[in-house]
Amino acid sequence: MKYCVIGPTYPFRGGIAHYTTLLVKHLREQHDVDFISYLKQYPKWLYPGNTAMDPSPESSVLQVPCERILTPLNPLTWWRVYQRIRRDPPDALILQWWTPFWSPMLFFLTRLVRLRTQTRILFLCHHVVAPDGGIFDWYLARRILKRGHAFIVMSEDDFALLRHAMPKAVMRGTALPPPELLGQAPISQAEAREKLGLAMAEPVVLFFGFVRRYKGLPVLIEALAIARRTLPIRLVIAGEFWEDELVYRDKVARLNLNDAVRFYNAYVPNNDMATFFAAADIVTLPYLEATQSGVVQLSYAFEKPIIATSVGGMPEAVIHEKTGLLVPPNDASALAEAMIHFFSNNKSAAFVENIRATNEERSWQPFLKLIEELT
Repeated sequence: MKYCVIGPTYPFRGGIAHYTTLLVKHLREQHDVDFISYLKQYPKWLYPGNTAMDPSPESSVLQVPCERILTPLNPLTWWRVYQRIRRDPPDALILQWWTPFWSPMLFFLTRLVRLRTQTRILFLCHHVVAPDGGIFDWYLARRILKRGHAFIVMSEDDFALLRHAMPKAVMRGTALPPPELLGQAPISQAEAREKLGLAMAEPVVLFFGFVRRYKGLPVLIEALAIARRTLPIRLVIAGEFWEDELVYRDKVARLNLNDAVRFYNAYVPNNDMATFFAAADIVTLPYLEATQSGVVQLSYAFEKPIIATSVGGMPEAVIHEKTGLLVPPNDASALAEAMIHFFSNNKSAAFVENIRATNEERSWQPFLKLIEELT
């Protein structure tokens, strides 16, 4: 079959860019795939984070051949993409949905593709409505997604939401495809902790990724203060802040945790990820709301257990008492108890073995087959 995929890739940053890169790589192993990517993405005035390109060193692992012809705020480039699709029509156009920022561009493309070609439109929905989205985001999502012929969603919550909005739509639910390290060199825990200035004897918890309101970092900081009454746990926060870092630092200071928390406020390039994950004993995702998270897949790739809140698709991704622990959202006491339980009962070795077994069972093949079935 012939596919056309539209999405970000290196040197754009973040999990969606990595996901798109891997999708195209694996899809090209079996099919003819055109890949259209961006010249630009978000303008600074619309984006709370750093809009700089991925600082990871250039690597063939991060890159796939693509046509960079699309700018989301330039309608002329939308027309060029449509003309490109019309000249050499694929069996299916694969689009990704995770933020309403892309709505004008997707409205234009999907309208023309549906009216003037025989190409099927397949939406991969990372979030039907983003965790920090509102009613207007839901309105835009419905306006755009109704133009799709078929849908793949990444959590049961999103499946139910989309099914309610479009009861006759062709859709399938699936987990995110299996993790890959994108060529990162392994590093021992001893070496990683030496780099970060952490002692081997102390328990270390990692919070990784963009810091945003819905990710619940304040709850984790409160939980740390409770847990440290029992164990000398340290918290490493590695990721770019989309909010005022001083608010979090003030909270740490008020709880007398300055010596227990390490802040690394920056986007973590691929070549540095291994250091943070290798140094940690467990990864925490104290989300207040979410559908799914790429940090789960990354944690499994580094064979790290997870403590997560039971929101959205987390219970599907984190198997309680097997690959990690689940706690109620916005509950610092429960989160503290989970950390104490993990370290006091030496859960790490058993959880890591379960994660390894889970990783071995999974492949991209079921996901690619799902795409083929919906084409």
